[in-house]
Amino acid sequence: MKPNVIVALIVGLVLGFVGGRVVGGPSANSETNKPTANAPSAPGAPGRRPVDPTVFKVPIDGAPVKGSPDALVTLVEFSDYECPFCSRADLTVKKLQEQYGKKLRVVMKQNPLSFHPKAKPAAIAAMAAGEQGKYWEYHEKLFTNQKQLDDASLEKYAQELGLDMAKWKSDLSNPKFQDVIQKDQAQASQLGASGTPAFFINGRFLSGAQPIDNFRALIDEELSKAEALVKGGVPASQVYAKIIEKGVEKAAPKQAPAQQAAAAVRKVDVPEDSPSFGPATAKVTIVEFSDFECPFCSRVGPTLAQIKQNYAKDVRVVFRHQPLPFHANAKLAAEASMAAHEQGKFWEFHDKMFANQKALDRASLEKYAQELGLNASKFKAALDSGKYKAKVEADMAAGSAVGANGTPTFFINGREFVGAQPFDSFKKVIDEEIAKADKLLASGTKGEELYAKIVAQNIAAAPAAPAAQQGAPAEPPVQKVDVGNAPVKGAKNAPVTIIAFSDFECPFCSRVLPTLKQIEEQYGNKVKVAFKNQPLPFHANAKPAAAAALAAHEQGKFWEMHDKLFANQRALDRASLDKYAQELGLNVDKFKAALDSGKFTAQIEADSAEGSRLGANGTPTFFINGRTLVGAQGFEAFKKVIDEELKKAGGPVAADSK
Repeated sequence: MKPNVIVALIVGLVLGFVGGRVVGGPSANSETNKPTANAPSAPGAPGRRPVDPTVFKVPIDGAPVKGSPDALVTLVEFSDYECPFCSRADLTVKKLQEQYGKKLRVVMKQNPLSFHPKAKPAAIAAMAAGEQGKYWEYHEKLFTNQKQLDDASLEKYAQELGLDMAKWKSDLSNPKFQDVIQKDQAQASQLGASGTPAFFINGRFLSGAQPIDNFRALIDEELSKAEALVKGGVPASQVYAKIIEKGVEKAAPKQAPAQQAAAAVRKVDVPEDSPSFGPATAKVTIVEFSDFECPFCSRVGPTLAQIKQNYAKDVRVVFRHQPLPFHANAKLAAEASMAAHEQGKFWEFHDKMFANQKALDRASLEKYAQELGLNASKFKAALDSGKYKAKVEADMAAGSAVGANGTPTFFINGREFVGAQPFDSFKKVIDEEIAKADKLLASGTKGEELYAKIVAQNIAAAPAAPAAQQGAPAEPPVQKVDVGNAPVKGAKNAPVTIIAFSDFECPFCSRVLPTLKQIEEQYGNKVKVAFKNQPLPFHANAKPAAAAALAAHEQGKFWEMHDKLFANQRALDRASLDKYAQELGLNVDKFKAALDSGKFTAQIEADSAEGSRLGANGTPTFFINGRTLVGAQGFEAFKKVIDEELKKAGGPVAADSK
């Protein structure tokens, strides 16, 4: 998988995720219950695809509006109050409104996703507040308090805003709000905006909580067009209607999953020790690469259960492990599942863990083993000894080799099938494969030979794909990345330079620190690390934290401040930054003066611009002698590239790995 694809998938969830697929790397930027295409990017941005010029007809229809009716640019947002990416995007939208003033108006449409149980009641509560003229005030309350959306909290927010409580409570049961949500969701689906947040800027689609510069680029482009219309005699109040009057009302249908998978067919081995259900001679073999801490992997459970029920004799499902690096308990959970498999209870343990994804620590795993009647001593011994560590890592390597870098990823008779898709999507591919299998069986193929033959047949029939899709991912281009005036740790003449583009408020950036420490310990003066700032727009304190780190650098203590900030990611307000400066023994007056003056703003913005130019749109992104490595990946991923670079330099490889 190419780095720009990984970034688009993750600007993360996680990672992101792209719905149904979480990829290790930058912070994710949208949430959806269906796989979606990569989000379009700003026109003209280096290394990015231009935003689709298609204009969609997106009527306002009495939706909540904030801004002047004479605004030349209208931003319509489809949002979900329980979606974390929507709350981050809300900060970006507020900044845009501050910057563009009367030139920009914002329209809110409701798209509470099915797996967010509190999103719909929150949307209704906001619309009920809107009946009293306080939709936007309530909207702010909801995003500011996103983890408190229970009924009591919703009522408290209404009271704090001074609403007529009797009327507000009565309005909650008004069926018109259910109708609004149903209509908005139908419209979102028709427009191809299946995830949240989704934006239409003068009718042009922009998906996800993207960097503010992507919004600005599109707004500026539309502003120029709108100003031309006004000069041509169109009243400002009619500009939006004029722009969308000939707009597209329905997005072009996406490729069916089977069509998407057709160009990606892989030979995927089925190890004898991998857990499975269904006969070994099944007409269809589904190999699943999964992660017990991945929310999308748990959501596909009911679909797999339905496959088991409907295709008991015809489908075999094989489970392989792909614990993502930013899921702290996923690898241990994978080993625990194999320890349960050893005692004949993999699937029972599998179900336990997916039902309790937020409790996968060692004590919880032991509790589940006990509840399932496993031999607890044998189970504990397997975990203590790391008996299944090699098995899990072998699965991970196999998954990476076939391009399963996100979870869940399935291979249906070798055909790649990504994400927590519904049963009907699986059914279409399964039925096609059964038909092929029936022909092979009729021609004399034995059941035990079926999987190998049908995969070979699928590979031969697949459309020719670029080399990067036929095997291992293509090597990304080597880019020239200067250290410049960035803080550096390591020997000046080190043969390997790692330049990190990072964000002090990004959780993935903090998770990679132990890996960087391990690199420092094992490679010594062979590797130096430079730090560049890429504060993401939805991290409110990331930019001040970056300035604080550079103010500490001015006094010779960048790395000490760097460690302080990452150790205290939830306390990066100004008072905390001043406190850390004091704790590190800095000249506090000089430190404060640097922050107050905005002394380092230009350097931070230059770093960010350089990162964008290089394609580092998510954090963390690393350039190892110019080679891109995206995300909070494990030591082995870094080691592979570092060792290759050391060999090129003609020196010894690395200190021994531990």
